[in-house]
Amino acid sequence: MQSNYSVDEDPLSLNRIRSVLTRLEDTIIFSLIERAQFAHNPMIYQKGAFKELRDMGFEGSWLEWFLKETETFHARARRYTSPDEYPFTPLSDLPSPVLPPLVFKPILYPNGVNVNQSILAFYTKAIVPRITRQATLKLATSKRAKGISGADEFEDDGNYGSAATLDVEVLQAISKRVHYGKFVSESKFRSAPWDFIPHIQKPNPAALDALIVKPEVEQRLLLRLRKKAINYARDTTESEPPPSPPLPNEANGLNGTNGVNGLNGKIDVDGVVELYENYIIPLTKEVEVEYLMHRLDGLSQDEIEELAKRQ
Repeated sequence: MQSNYSVDEDPLSLNRIRSVLTRLEDTIIFSLIERAQFAHNPMIYQKGAFKELRDMGFEGSWLEWFLKETETFHARARRYTSPDEYPFTPLSDLPSPVLPPLVFKPILYPNGVNVNQSILAFYTKAIVPRITRQATLKLATSKRAKGISGADEFEDDGNYGSAATLDVEVLQAISKRVHYGKFVSESKFRSAPWDFIPHIQKPNPAALDALIVKPEVEQRLLLRLRKKAINYARDTTESEPPPSPPLPNEANGLNGTNGVNGLNGKIDVDGVVELYENYIIPLTKEVEVEYLMHRLDGLSQDEIEELAKRQ
């Protein structure tokens, strides 16, 4: 999902930010549904597992190679000059854009906050095994029918290219969603800098977190996300109506409210909610607070005092 920063609309408007985050929910859910049709294929996440890549001098995993090749092209097309784009490959390993960068109005304060390596580790180690469980079990049944048993039954269907292509799409969407927390922080900081400055100067991450976090908003997000995942994951050939969304007190944790163990149609609905509840939302908060902690870097005391007076 791309954002257009060339239009006149304020990129720090909370309405615009909410719209972007809501659309990213759709992108992430649909990408997870697509990835779930393939088995786990753990080999593509293991460094050095492919001789073909080692022979090329690449020692990382198949997915890391896919990311680097994809991001190399995207870097040439100046994707990473946009304020909401963060590559998983170090910028120092990517080429310069072919075209001169677009000139955007200053939006975010200069910062080096990038949590993509945490996103990559959590996604490959916790999310992929869960969302691919149905496909992996189906694969095992198929292999047993062909006389293949034991460890060879599971996990690997050989669709390395397709799986990695979809992994890249999911990872890029999650990265954008998490790092968009900077826009939230900047918007709220500009609306009331005097509230934030004391907690930045005398570092108090908990106080900064309390200024930007609204638990009731998070609760509504999780309810909306669960409803979307249930609806998007349904087999369209079903004649039955989709299950009703859970009551508010059922939205926390993995309650298995959508069929057996939370499985519903094409995706583990509880797994999607868990991804947001236990990882995307907490990591976004970390990004928001870390961004604010550096919001006064490089400013003189006079500049900070003047900023604190703004109404």
